[in-house]
Amino acid sequence: MCRAVLLLPLILISTKFTYEIAPVFVLMEQLTLKKMREMVGWPNGEGDGLFSPGGAISNMYSVMIARYKYFPEVKAKGMSAAPRLVLFTSEHSHYSIKKAGAALGFGSENVILLSTDERGRVIPADLEAKIIDAKQKGCVPLFVNATGGSTVYGAFDPINEIADICEKYNLWLHVDGAWGGGLLMSRKHRHKLDGIERANSVTWNPHKMMGVPLQCSAILVREKGVLAGCNSMCAGYLFQPDKQYDVTYDTGDMAIQCGRHVDIFKFWLMWKAKGTIGFEQHIDKCLDLSQYLYNKIKDREGYQMVFDGVPQHTNVCFWYLPLSLRGMPEGAERREKLHRVAPKIKALMMESGTTMVGYQPQGQKVNFFRMVVSNPAATQSDIDFLIDEIERLGHDL
Repeated sequence: MCRAVLLLPLILISTKFTYEIAPVFVLMEQLTLKKMREMVGWPNGEGDGLFSPGGAISNMYSVMIARYKYFPEVKAKGMSAAPRLVLFTSEHSHYSIKKAGAALGFGSENVILLSTDERGRVIPADLEAKIIDAKQKGCVPLFVNATGGSTVYGAFDPINEIADICEKYNLWLHVDGAWGGGLLMSRKHRHKLDGIERANSVTWNPHKMMGVPLQCSAILVREKGVLAGCNSMCAGYLFQPDKQYDVTYDTGDMAIQCGRHVDIFKFWLMWKAKGTIGFEQHIDKCLDLSQYLYNKIKDREGYQMVFDGVPQHTNVCFWYLPLSLRGMPEGAERREKLHRVAPKIKALMMESGTTMVGYQPQGQKVNFFRMVVSNPAATQSDIDFLIDEIERLGHDL
C-alpha cells in the first residue's frame, strides 16, 4: 500500500499541541512560518507565529497580542485593568476587526473606521486626525489595522505612511494580508505590500490567493515571546517544563485552542511541489487575467468601472448596463434599476448553470459585479465567455 495512503489517516486525526504527539508536523510548521516571516522581511525570519482556523481568528490574535504587549495585566485582571482602548481600521476592512473588538471586550463602538480614497485605500491624514481626537476624548489608541488587499476593491493601504504614524504615537501595527499576502511571492507585485516589514503582526492566508485547500491561515508576529506570553496557561498536564526535549516546540500553549488541525501539511507539501517560483507564476497569471478582463471591458459599450484605474489586485469591479439603461439620465430611478441588474444576471447564471460572479453594493454605490480571479487554471477564453454570458443574460433586462 502507498505510504501516502497509510499516512492520510494519521494526518486527519492528528493534533499538534505538543512536539511529542506530532513532531514532524510541528517542525514543518516552524520551518514554514520562519520562511513566511523571511518573506515579510523580518531579519532571519525571527519572531513567532502559528496557523489558525482562518483569517478572522488570525486577526483576533493580533488584537489580543497588542493588548497584552501594552497592558499585560489584562490577562489576569480583565479589561477593568485597562483604560478605554480604541482600535483603528479602514471602512473597507474585513469585518473581523470589528468582531474582534466586540468579542475581546473593547466594544464595537471602540473600533474606529478610517476614511478611504476613491480606490478604497486608507487616508493616512484621517488616521492621524482620529488618533488625536481619540486621545483628546480620554481614550488610549492601541492598534491600527492596515489592509493588504481589501475584500471588495482589492485595495492595499499605504503601509509605510501608516507605519510612520504608528511609530509616532506608539501604536501596534497589524497588516491584514489574508487576501493580498500571497503577493509577497511575486517579484512583480510584492511592492504593493511595501512597508509590511514594519508591521508588528501580519495575517496571511495561503488558502486564498495561493490556492492551498481550506483551512490554512497564519498569524505572524515580529517579536518573539509575546504570543506565548499572551496565551500561555502553563497547564502542567500537557506542557511540562522538564521534558527531555526543547519545550519551545510545544507550540500549543501559544494558541487559544488546545487541539489544532494539521493545517501545515498541505501547505508544506504544495510549497515543496510548486516551489516559490511556482507560486509566483500562479499569482502572476491570476493578476494577468484580471488585467485582461479590465482591459476588455473598461471602454466596452455597456460596461462602467466602479473606480478609475487599473485594479491593484485581481478584484475587477464593474456595472453592466442593459440597453434599457444606457440612455437613461442619472437619477433615483436609474440607480434603482441598476441596483437590480447584477442580482438578476447572477440568478440567471445560476439557473442556467453556466457561471457565477459575486456582486454587492459599497457605500453609496448600488450593486456591482466583483469578479475575482484566484484560479490559475482559468484562461482568457474563460474571461471572454464570462463577458459574453453577462451580455447575453442582461441584454433585455
